[in-house]
Amino acid sequence: QVQLVESGGGLVQPGGSLRLSCAASGSIESINPMGWYRQAPGKQREFVTRILSVGTITYAESVKGRFTISRDNAKNTVYLQMNSLKPEDTAVYYCRLWTATSGYWGQGTQVTVSS
Repeated sequence: QVQLVESGGGLVQPGGSLRLSCAASGSIESINPMGWYRQAPGKQREFVTRILSVGTITYAESVKGRFTISRDNAKNTVYLQMNSLKPEDTAVYYCRLWTATSGYWGQGTQVTVSS
């Protein structure tokens, strides 16, 4: 089993920054890809970013240049640094981990961008 625990969400003004963390535990390896998705009210969950163990990274077009994903393999933790936040970034952010046979979700953390 794999457990993912997110933290770092909250309320921030437009233009502000937040950093999310996702700690993984259980039957995992440092090579497992990890990433982030988000789901805004009334919308489908959407891909935000993903990082492979060797550092290959992909971003959704909507967050390129503003969000940065990183990982600490020693801590089995992935981070999402979010800068220049916009109201449309408001959503529940979910951590995702992929294994060879399955995928796992965290419980989600709320990010609200509002003045």
